[in-house]
Amino acid sequence: MPIPRKPPEISNYQFLCALLYMIENGCKWRALPKKFGKWHTIYMKFNRWSKNGTIQKIFEEMQEMNIIDIRTDTLCIGHSKGD
Repeated sequence: MPIPRKPPEISNYQFLCALLYMIENGCKWRALPKKFGKWHTIYMKFNRWSKNGTIQKIFEEMQEMNIIDIRTDTLCIGHSKGD
């Protein structure tokens, strides 16, 4: 996991749980349950980690460790107007 620039608002665990929730339930960023933290914080971390390749590495490692069983080569999480 990358070293945070400042103390994180949410843990990496909360962040990954939020992403897995979105993948499983197909919800919009704004529809994430509050238990995961602020949706915008999660989105910003996702955006930053997507650009630097961290998300890809995490999901590949989780696949190799048999933590998840999804095709990450077809995974797409984005935002649309209004999100």
